[in-house]
Amino acid sequence: MKKYPHPIIAREGWPFIALALAFAMGIHAYAGFGAAAFPWLVVLFMVQFFRDPQRTIPEDPAAVISPADGRIVSVEKVRDPYLDRDALKISVFMNVFNAHSNRIPVDGTVTKTLYFPGKFVNAELSKASTDNERAVTCLRTAGGHDVTCVQVAGLIARRILCYAREGQSFSRGDRYGFIRFGSRVDVYLPLHAVPRVSVGDKVYATETVLAAMS
Repeated sequence: MKKYPHPIIAREGWPFIALALAFAMGIHAYAGFGAAAFPWLVVLFMVQFFRDPQRTIPEDPAAVISPADGRIVSVEKVRDPYLDRDALKISVFMNVFNAHSNRIPVDGTVTKTLYFPGKFVNAELSKASTDNERAVTCLRTAGGHDVTCVQVAGLIARRILCYAREGQSFSRGDRYGFIRFGSRVDVYLPLHAVPRVSVGDKVYATETVLAAMS
């Protein structure tokens, strides 16, 4: 198992949890548990939303791993608009109860990053891939294959955090971003990639194999 250098609660959540905790404790001290019941529920929600568990990375070098927890909403051949090529697109939808830490799906080097402002329609809809706010990370593997990862904002999400930079090298499972609160990640793969998931499947970041790519 690869050691994950971050704590069980994502650092992006620390300010939100601290504020919610301070508010709940203040209400509890002033008016009792009954009045503070809802604020304490908010604290619990924040903790579960910003959880960031360590995961086991599949050993198969051909495996393309899921960049996010969630549910598969698309497996289709499309045009990759960011690299202008035909590609296999696999999309993972994250609801507010999924962990939202995003992981790199393949070993590779970042060739390009892009950001597009946009709308905040339901991330389950296919048009979210092109209409919503999104951050794009393009990777190239040692074998010369291009993989495009797109973090897409959703109906509730209002902040995409992407830490990848051009020229930076990553290993599968490395943490590279976070989306608050509910969103989608699209992965564009070469056409020869063989999908290992179907629409409706539940997937887990790092541990679920989305496709095989030799």
